[in-house]
Amino acid sequence: MAKPPILYSFRRCPYAMRARMAIAVSGVQTRLREVLLRDKPQSMLDASPKGTVPVLVRDDGGVIDESIDVMDWALAQNDPQGWREHRDDVLIAANDGPFKQALDHYKYPTRYDLDDIQEPRAKGLEYLMEIDRRLDGKPYLAGSAPGYTDIAIFPFVRQFSMVDSKWFAEQALTNLKPWLARLLESELFQSIMHKYPQWREGEQEADFPEAA
Repeated sequence: MAKPPILYSFRRCPYAMRARMAIAVSGVQTRLREVLLRDKPQSMLDASPKGTVPVLVRDDGGVIDESIDVMDWALAQNDPQGWREHRDDVLIAANDGPFKQALDHYKYPTRYDLDDIQEPRAKGLEYLMEIDRRLDGKPYLAGSAPGYTDIAIFPFVRQFSMVDSKWFAEQALTNLKPWLARLLESELFQSIMHKYPQWREGEQEADFPEAA
């Protein structure tokens, strides 16, 4: 019998979060290796030299090292909540492109030699306002329950909200804030944020998702 695939992950990485959420909802079993990005295991780098998470290594040696592709892989096998029916590639591309760039500049201004965070924060807010508009009259972008797009962008909105939580709380995002709170409090999100010890070469992996 083939062994479950290996998933290299880092708990706080938004890309890894959305991959873990898709795997968890699909119920497809993996062997999780929690890594530290400052101390990456050689086996992960051998599988994916770019050194980012998530990295999924199938039993046949195939490697998937883009988070959206990991989501697609899991949901192609089992999509019990119909997430793939609610996928907005344009909104996801805006998240992964301009919004993620604004988020990085806002969160790490010195890394980008920026003296002022106002411009990247304003650009990020524009994207959040668009999500807020799309949420008008419904709890999730997919409607009454979360879908693919909600999960694909949620970890990045979460990260943006945490840079300056006081400023974020003052913004008139009357639809987005409850949406974010619902996802943060969801059983699914809580389940994928379990703290695993750092995996080291030769150690046993954790089962993911965990057995109920």
